[in-house]
Amino acid sequence: MSLTLQEVSAHRLTWSEYEKILSLLGREPTFTELGIFGVMWSEHCSYKSSRIHLRKLPTRSKLVLVGPGENAGIIDIGDNVAIAFKIESHNHPSFIEPFQGAATGVGGILRDIFTMGARPIAVMDALRFGKLDNSETGQRNKRIVQGVVSGISHYGNCFGVPTVGGECVFESCYDGNPLVNVFALGVFKHDEIFFGRATGVGNPVIYVGAKTGRDGIHGASMASEEFSEESKDKRPNVQVGDPFMEKLLLEACLEVMKTGAVVGIQDMGAAGLTCSTCEMGSRAGTGVEIDLKDVPQRETGMTPYEIMLSESQERMLLVAEKGREQEVFDVFHKWGLDAAVVGVVTDDGMLRVRNHGEIVAELSNRALADEAPLYDRPYTKPHRTVPMHSPAFSSTDLTGDLTRLLASSDVCSKSWIWDQYDWMVRTNTTLGPGSDAAIVRIKETDSSIAMSLDGNGRYCYLDPREGAKLIVAECCRNLSTSGALPIAATNNLNFGNPERPEIMAQLVEAIEGIAEACTFFETPITGGNVSLYNETLGEAIYPTPVMGIVGLLKTAAPVPMQFVEPGRDIVLLGGLGASDETHFGGTQYAKVILDTLWGLPPQLDMDYEKRVQAAMREIAQAGFAESAHDLSDGGLAVALAEASFRGVGAHVNLETSLRPELALFHEGPSRILVSTASPGQVREIAAKHGVVADVIGKTVKDQLTIGPWVDCSIAQLQRPWKTALEEALH
Repeated sequence: MSLTLQEVSAHRLTWSEYEKILSLLGREPTFTELGIFGVMWSEHCSYKSSRIHLRKLPTRSKLVLVGPGENAGIIDIGDNVAIAFKIESHNHPSFIEPFQGAATGVGGILRDIFTMGARPIAVMDALRFGKLDNSETGQRNKRIVQGVVSGISHYGNCFGVPTVGGECVFESCYDGNPLVNVFALGVFKHDEIFFGRATGVGNPVIYVGAKTGRDGIHGASMASEEFSEESKDKRPNVQVGDPFMEKLLLEACLEVMKTGAVVGIQDMGAAGLTCSTCEMGSRAGTGVEIDLKDVPQRETGMTPYEIMLSESQERMLLVAEKGREQEVFDVFHKWGLDAAVVGVVTDDGMLRVRNHGEIVAELSNRALADEAPLYDRPYTKPHRTVPMHSPAFSSTDLTGDLTRLLASSDVCSKSWIWDQYDWMVRTNTTLGPGSDAAIVRIKETDSSIAMSLDGNGRYCYLDPREGAKLIVAECCRNLSTSGALPIAATNNLNFGNPERPEIMAQLVEAIEGIAEACTFFETPITGGNVSLYNETLGEAIYPTPVMGIVGLLKTAAPVPMQFVEPGRDIVLLGGLGASDETHFGGTQYAKVILDTLWGLPPQLDMDYEKRVQAAMREIAQAGFAESAHDLSDGGLAVALAEASFRGVGAHVNLETSLRPELALFHEGPSRILVSTASPGQVREIAAKHGVVADVIGKTVKDQLTIGPWVDCSIAQLQRPWKTALEEALH
């Protein structure tokens, strides 16, 4: 029976893609085969619009053990120890069903880590929501925020992994399309690394974990389309997670890996059983044959189509050595989990799916996993509609401006969010949420890992290439502020519809900016995620690449962000920096105080930035920094206020020709606020690196004074900063 255009389109396939399927098969696909092609060739699984440009990213260094292409990247950190880490998105599900969408996003990225053999030790999240005070969508946005945060905290807390940091931003462009990007990191020994490969012809293919249900069917396809008025009806496409089941699955997987019986393992994430079978076969150059009658199911009457496309959570597929099946069963049954042989590895490179012996799908693994359409989509100039020139502005109350900035949704304390997270579980966290970077120690070594997530859609909307470079620099600077050397990166590319040339241009420019900056800062990309079609009713989000960068440092007492003692010198490492009105239009001041957007993002000199970071690391490692805090959102004034919220403030004088608004609030990079009892040594190290290190003032008790412009008590600034988010939500 011939399939109709409507049936093909329902699987998010174009007619030309369907014709390619006909050419590959030499026949019409069955309905199950069409579903399999639909998910595997979706944007979410195949990266068909971005793959050609992702090849521009640097992926190698002497520390990279496993790069892109596996479930997570792996980096050598010395002493025969490695870390696995990656970031993934769960944007579309989190709009439709915020709690489960976010929760299963955490569950999915955790499985990506432990399927490599690593024990997860940290999670971070980068969140984007619509504005809470919008008269039309504000109430919905509040429900989404509350649901997403609850979902993340529920899954992470129950599973027993600390959520150690992240970021949260509010913009109108995310009103109908929130972004939920989740990063996870795990640790293991070099000889404990596993791969998702179906090796060894004749070896059994074993399904383990939760039973298969009807939840999540077409989840990958849903994540590859824009939102419309009908999107609210897609709740069945959202998976349902069980963190307690995942905890059992983690322990069982790590235990069975130690038996030596497992030769390959893959989690069932997007596209479920379909993706795990064909990807494992494709990576190994083998075939996989399964019979669906052997798949553990929690619902009756499931069709082959439903079983293959289900995205039920907490499931894994592994390949064991023939004859050692019972060892695998014993481990999983001990943990109360299902384990069943569902198939066998073959030598013909095919995915062969039977249902009670009858073949319902017979497809080439490579055709599914590696031969999806590859599009070199046309692109023009990046989409932007805002002016280049600045509006006229002049402040009459700079202290009031600072107070408003500190109470704004992007800058205010996010403690309402991270107070819901158990960020100390496993007792590895030495620097947690609210810091420039999170730090976890690696037990039984003298090493710690620092992590930073960063993104800035406003910068990237103004200039995707320069905005992306600024994001990489900011992440590396956050790590360096803690004394860590940046060593590797993962990225989550959140963009609109790539079929629009002006949106595709944003993606291309951002990737090229990331490639240039990651090459310069020696932070190769080890993997990541691309999330496209982030549009609602034709309106795209800001181009929002999110970087997750990890750094390495010796385990020691962390450098705090806040001033510690009064009477210390305050050094502005990197100097006050330059700015003008054109490069001021993407700042928080422009957003909050002037309620507008214009011009270009701040200017970045990557060579100077790298030298500032090197100087900061040396200062921190030498013990000369009593506190350190990088300047970013809100510029110098906001950084000084944030550094004062332990009760020790500052008295600062600035020698500058910049107008006051720019001097206080410009967001130029390459600047770090350091308090020190050894200003001479700090300046000496800075001079060695060719970096400005101006002593701009002293720490004092209870007060913040900045020249003639700002003079107020810390309490006056701290209260609105501390309470703003919770008050906006309730």
